[in-house]
Amino acid sequence: MAAKKTGEAKLRIVPLGGLGEIGKNMTVFEYGEDIIVVDIGSMFPSEDMPGVDLVIPDVTYLTKNASRIRAYIVTHGHEDHIGASPYILRNLPAPVYATRLTLALIEHKLREHRIQGTDLRVVSPGDVVEICESFTVEFMNVSHSIAGAVMLAIKSPVGTVIFTGDFKIDYTPIDDQVTDLGRLAQLGREGVLLLMADSTNVERAGYTMSEKTVGETFMNLFNEATGRVIVAMFASNVHRVQQVVDSAVRYNRKVCLVGRSMINISKVAMQLGELKIPEGRLLNIDDLDNHPDNEIVVITTGSQGEPMSGLARMAFAEHKKLEIKPTDMVIVSATPIPGNEKSVSRVINQLVRTGANVIYEAIQDVHVSGHACQEELKLIHVLAKPRFFIPVHGEYRHLHHHARLARQMGMPDDRVKIVNAGDIIEVNRARLAVVGSVPSGEVLIDGLGIGDVGAVVLRDRKHLSQDGLLVIIAAVERISGMVVSGPEIISRGFVYMREADSLVEGTREAARAVFESYERIDPADWNRVKAEVRDAAQKYIYDNIKRSPMILPVIVEI
Repeated sequence: MAAKKTGEAKLRIVPLGGLGEIGKNMTVFEYGEDIIVVDIGSMFPSEDMPGVDLVIPDVTYLTKNASRIRAYIVTHGHEDHIGASPYILRNLPAPVYATRLTLALIEHKLREHRIQGTDLRVVSPGDVVEICESFTVEFMNVSHSIAGAVMLAIKSPVGTVIFTGDFKIDYTPIDDQVTDLGRLAQLGREGVLLLMADSTNVERAGYTMSEKTVGETFMNLFNEATGRVIVAMFASNVHRVQQVVDSAVRYNRKVCLVGRSMINISKVAMQLGELKIPEGRLLNIDDLDNHPDNEIVVITTGSQGEPMSGLARMAFAEHKKLEIKPTDMVIVSATPIPGNEKSVSRVINQLVRTGANVIYEAIQDVHVSGHACQEELKLIHVLAKPRFFIPVHGEYRHLHHHARLARQMGMPDDRVKIVNAGDIIEVNRARLAVVGSVPSGEVLIDGLGIGDVGAVVLRDRKHLSQDGLLVIIAAVERISGMVVSGPEIISRGFVYMREADSLVEGTREAARAVFESYERIDPADWNRVKAEVRDAAQKYIYDNIKRSPMILPVIVEI
């Protein structure tokens, strides 16, 4: 694309997620009237979000500018980069550009949500696509823990932005598709305005191990196994699934896939030729009992300790088809995502209690990261030679360390910027600056509800989970306004009423005193009466047992 005169023109960049957190990746690039969006990610709910299924970015800014959205560019198929796609593309449609596996996974999500008509456009590493008048995007191959990951060179009239996406530099990747360092170096010589690079592993010195290291470990472990081998991992790590399959074939074992996402993603990968399982090697879960244990490999979800995942249900004997045996070898081939450490530890402890031989990262090399360590990041900086740098994809400490790494490599302080989700960043050859902000944050998905669970609902859920519920019910006669029945008390998660008769009776008397203080309870006074009942009951309970349950007064008119 021919460059225009820059003058005072500026490229605007608005991250809506992926900064100060792991997940929810979404970044807006805009120039003139054109907007492109990189990634459409989601995030696991944290422990203080009871009942929440998924967290996606707040796209209020995109909604206000829907007519300007020209395309979504997706770097790879992990949930933190595609998980929000059905919720956002439904209301803010635009063409989606991604590699074959990434698009197939997005298409599967859209189909599950019954969303039709989305314009999905397949690209390959090496492709250069003119998205609109303002933006041309070049796709470059990178190694990661899923096939089809790409780095982006986003070319605008102001200059070129290198957006690395998630990556590492693996010289011996499973698919032999190495990170395209040659093209990155060429772009660096041509001139890179801004580098936005993955910061996840910046705290780790040295280099990330090759994925083939895990394959060698699998071969050794399979050689030692005498019973079933059960391997838990991310369903999206197709290359690792392939290595488990290769080890199973080597040691004459059949493979059974367990877990909805494992089955779905593997099916898509096999259709695309990204996963190859020899004919006759794939078992249905119902056929496991027809084969001896030393001929079985189970590949399952649950490496993050999710309560409803295949591995967790097996560990706690809640799975309908599978239960862990002392003769099993269980391999947890993942590292906990920040925030999931307790869940993972809980499942591993339970697996050990069953007597199984449990192998995890702290014991053997059964997992390697898909993210670059310090020396790999330094190489990217050296090759790209960016004028400006913004660290992305990481918690705040990761962004801080990556910014410091860039300064240590000679970048001036005023050319390195740590930004927050929602910041409006303007950049041209002269400067990089934050000039404002847009709404950003979290939209919570609970079942089919999108955004209807907010801070107040979460607060109530936490209150209920910690202190329980007390319902105080009274019946008021419509004409006289007198209490004719009650107050009665119902307790849930607070006290067992038969064992706390005196406390319940005292609470009832405190509530009754409020009702009796009114000669007539008019419907217009109900809110005031209920507030006084709540206050009186709370005071009585706290004075006696120092607890504060949620109290719901109910007045029934008869």
